[in-house]
Amino acid sequence: MTNKICAGCGQPFEPRPQVPNQAYCPLLACQRARRQRWQRNKMQSDPDYRENQIRSQRAWLDRHPEYWRNYRDSNPEYVERNKSRQRAKQDLRQESDLAKMDVSRFMALRPGLYRIEQILSDDATNGEAWIVEITPVSIGCSCKKDVCKDKT
Repeated sequence: MTNKICAGCGQPFEPRPQVPNQAYCPLLACQRARRQRWQRNKMQSDPDYRENQIRSQRAWLDRHPEYWRNYRDSNPEYVERNKSRQRAKQDLRQESDLAKMDVSRFMALRPGLYRIEQILSDDATNGEAWIVEITPVSIGCSCKKDVCKDKT
């Protein structure tokens, strides 16, 4: 039988005759990679399998509620690494928020009726952006009738 190249480690190996399409050598690390690849593909392609995995993980966590607290207590280097990663992620998120000029973190518009007026400014040099004033219109306001519709 001819040797094949392992998909895990890239080394040649002799496949077993019982497994005609064998792509991984028998090394533990390669077999682990094979199983991880299979599970990743299964999670993406099979919603029933994915749901079963979620339920199983939740059941295990319900049976072991103190696991993560105990793990963090006994592994302070994990806690520190996690904190530094969270800080880096938060810094990256804040930097990306600064680039979004159309996103407001401070005020969310509620559903309703609004009047939007363009504010002409010398600062608006490129033609792609407008500066606008958004004003809520109350239910009883006459602006929602014909008065505001005639404004240009």
